[in-house]
Amino acid sequence: MRIGITQRVEVVASYGERRDCLDQQWFLFMEALGYTPIPIPNRLDDVRRWVRAAGIEGLILSGGNDLTHLPGAVNTAPERDQLEVELLSWAHENEVPVIGVCRGLQIMNVWLGGDLVPVEGHVAVRHPLVSSSEAKVCFQQCTEVNSYHGWGGIASNGLAGALTPQCYSPRGGMLRPFCIIDWPGRVSCGTQSASRHSATLTAVCLIIFSEVKHANTDTGCRPGNPAAALYGRPP
Repeated sequence: MRIGITQRVEVVASYGERRDCLDQQWFLFMEALGYTPIPIPNRLDDVRRWVRAAGIEGLILSGGNDLTHLPGAVNTAPERDQLEVELLSWAHENEVPVIGVCRGLQIMNVWLGGDLVPVEGHVAVRHPLVSSSEAKVCFQQCTEVNSYHGWGGIASNGLAGALTPQCYSPRGGMLRPFCIIDWPGRVSCGTQSASRHSATLTAVCLIIFSEVKHANTDTGCRPGNPAAALYGRPP
């Protein structure tokens, strides 16, 4: 299965270049799961033509770069924002599963009409989690997350209407790890986590992308074929 992965943008001033970058661990991680990872360039004339030609069957929106519209945003990449919005629209229209990582969940929430709030003291800090009454079995194993972001606290009034929280942090009620999103015909997942090695993210990848191949698989995470959004950094 061919999985397209978006890339962060890094500016190399000494060469006058804007470079697309992706951690090499992503390739090892996806290969170990039996998938073929395909990096997606941030500058494309026709995004939809490119993903069709590349045979993309699932998407991962990776981490890195603040969303450009956020006040005080740093290390922004407007071209990446535009690309990922187009990819989300294409995926929604074509029932393609999506996993969003770190900023991936942020842009999913914003794309669905939600908001983000700034958070302080969240870099390399672990947060206990509480499962919501609506939590699916596949998300209940996560009891702690490690936060690596200055934006992304989603208060209850900032959560997109299509998202249903699966877990939350008892510290101020901010949503940390998991949400469910209605997505026609497919299970999809987004993650605000930079961890490519976590058991939870591995399980979510298998759940999400196996839906494409095995429509009758009972994952315990399919209320009407949802798309799930993972938020936080699972242990």
